[in-house]
Amino acid sequence: MYTTNKNSSLKPEIKRELNNQPFMLSPSGKDYLWGGNRLNDDFAKGIDLFPLVAETWECSTHPDGPSMVVTGGFEGHTLTNVIKAHPEFLGTHPKTENGLPILIKFIDAKRDLSVQVHPDDDYARENENGSLGKTELWYVLDATKDAKLIYGFYHDIDEETVRRSLKNGTVEKYLQKVPIQKDDVFFIPSGQVHAIGAEALIAEIQENSNLTYRLYDYDRIDKTCKPRELHIDKALKVANLKGSSAPRQPMRVLKFRPGVADELLCRCKYFEVSRIMLNTERVRQMVEIQTGANSFQVLLCTEGCGIFFWEDTSLPFYKGDCLFIPANSVSIRIHGNAQMLKVSC
Repeated sequence: MYTTNKNSSLKPEIKRELNNQPFMLSPSGKDYLWGGNRLNDDFAKGIDLFPLVAETWECSTHPDGPSMVVTGGFEGHTLTNVIKAHPEFLGTHPKTENGLPILIKFIDAKRDLSVQVHPDDDYARENENGSLGKTELWYVLDATKDAKLIYGFYHDIDEETVRRSLKNGTVEKYLQKVPIQKDDVFFIPSGQVHAIGAEALIAEIQENSNLTYRLYDYDRIDKTCKPRELHIDKALKVANLKGSSAPRQPMRVLKFRPGVADELLCRCKYFEVSRIMLNTERVRQMVEIQTGANSFQVLLCTEGCGIFFWEDTSLPFYKGDCLFIPANSVSIRIHGNAQMLKVSC
């Protein structure tokens, strides 16, 4: 487990020649009531929250949970402050006023999450103090055979019917439930009513936003013994109430080269996500990754382990680790047997 002294401001002695090198991140943790223990047990996160760890924000500059840099010349600083000091790390793609345009999480849903919806950028900008909206991607890391997610409604529904069903406790019969399994991918645009079901372990890539409007929460109470807050009026203003066909898995094409196979999972206006399957144990060359001028990259290890190499540095990585690679980074070579998600903008 990487550690940090968690200083909050950049030190003046940071050397410029280190600035284009990658660095490992350490996450912020969240203890929502639906969480479990897998992020500590399976990913060795060492998050000191009681009794449960629901989410770890692996790559984040959001004020509700920024990541910390734990290796290299920026060790001990928040990713937020590093990006503020070096906006060129993001590349030349269109910037946002919020800095890093994405947020990457692990989610351990021991119990059902609330049925919720997120606004789009225009609504959030006008009604939520200039915040970004939230479009997201889920990659299923693990799920029990009965695990499901909620994706919209079975049929078109009007606002009056939704309100009535929420009041009398019958809304679940209208919500479309979709079975899920390991390696499934789901794109959740803003406005889509959705929920992760119990016993699912998810990697989430999303816009850099923490706006969630809860529509329904199974009448649960929080740690203060009060019902969790709902946002029904806001949710219905932004929700798509049209019936949705069950989401199908996208066509995924593996591309092979010595020591690695990769596949594109999603490309949208907010992010691009690929899955990398690395195995250099039987080849005599390492896999090389290099960023260009357009965008940073983030590598999130979901299985296995290995070693990153660049210049005179070697950095071991393990399941759950997250590496930030600035735009125009030095060339990186990788050796190991692992699976990773690669995220860029």
